[in-house]
Amino acid sequence: MPSSRRGRLLVGGVLIAVLLSTLAGCGGYTKESIPPPYRKTVNLTLASTTSTQDTGLFDVLIPAFEKDNPAIKVKVVAVGSGEAIQMGKDGNADVLLVHSPADEVTFMQDDYGLTRKALMYNDFVVIGPASDPAHIKGSASAAAAFAKIADSASPFVSRGDASGTNSKELKIWKAAGLSPAPAKDPWYKVTGQGMGDSIKVADETGAYTLSDRGTYLKMRAAGATKAAVLVEGGKDLLNHYHVIVVRDARRLDAAKTFSSWITGPRGQAVIRDFGARDYGRPLFILEKSVGQEEDQ
Repeated sequence: MPSSRRGRLLVGGVLIAVLLSTLAGCGGYTKESIPPPYRKTVNLTLASTTSTQDTGLFDVLIPAFEKDNPAIKVKVVAVGSGEAIQMGKDGNADVLLVHSPADEVTFMQDDYGLTRKALMYNDFVVIGPASDPAHIKGSASAAAAFAKIADSASPFVSRGDASGTNSKELKIWKAAGLSPAPAKDPWYKVTGQGMGDSIKVADETGAYTLSDRGTYLKMRAAGATKAAVLVEGGKDLLNHYHVIVVRDARRLDAAKTFSSWITGPRGQAVIRDFGARDYGRPLFILEKSVGQEEDQ
C-alpha cells in the first residue's frame, strides 16, 4: 500500500478515535451522535408465542420499541412457548416473551434465565361450532366441558406443539381425568401448528379447540373463523405472560433494555391500549405486579 494512503488511513483512524473519546467524555454517545458509516445496530432476537404474533401485538409494540431505541433492531421468532424456551436454552434467542409458567420456572431454576418479569395476561376460551354438538355451553369449568367432548366423541383439535396453549390444554384434560391421544381416540386431532392455523383446522372439521381470547377475537373480527365462544371465565383459563432475559444472551444489554422498556411506562401504554379501539376491549391486561421479578 502506498505510504500516502497509509498515512491518510492512520490520520483518519486517529480522528475517529479522538471523536469517540470526546463524545464519551461528554457523557457517552448514541447511534445518532456517531456519523455514518461508523454507526452500529444491535440485532436482538426475541422468541415468543404465536398468540402474541397472531393478535398483531408485535406489529404495534416492536415499532414503538425501535423508535425509542433506534440502535436496536428486533427480530421476532414466533413459535410455541416450549420451542421459544428451548431457543433460549440453545443460545438462539436473547429474550423470551412466553406464557407457560411451569416451564418458565424450570428454565429459571436451571439457571438459563437472568430475570423473569410479570407482564400481562388474557384468558383462554373453549371455542367450537355454534351448534355445540357436545353441549358444553354453560359448563361449570373447562375440565367439565372437555369431559363432555370426550364422552360424545366430538372432534377436538389440539395444537400439540408444546406451546403454552398446548400445556394449558393438557392440564385441563388431566383435571378431567383424561389423556386423549390420536392413536386411541380418533376424535382427537393434533395439528402441530400455531393458534391461528389450528383454529382454521377446527373450523374446517367442525371441531372444538382451546384458544387464547386475543387470537380468537382478531380472527373473528376478520371473518377468518365462525367458531363461537362456548366456555369462558374460569380461573383455570387465565393466561399469564412473562418476559425473560436469557442469562447467556449474545446481546445481553439489548435484552435488558427490551425487558425494562416493555415493563416500563412506554411498553405498558402500548399493551394497555392494544385492541381497545377495534374490539371494544384490550386484548391483554397488564399484571398488577408488572415489572416485578419472578424466579419461581
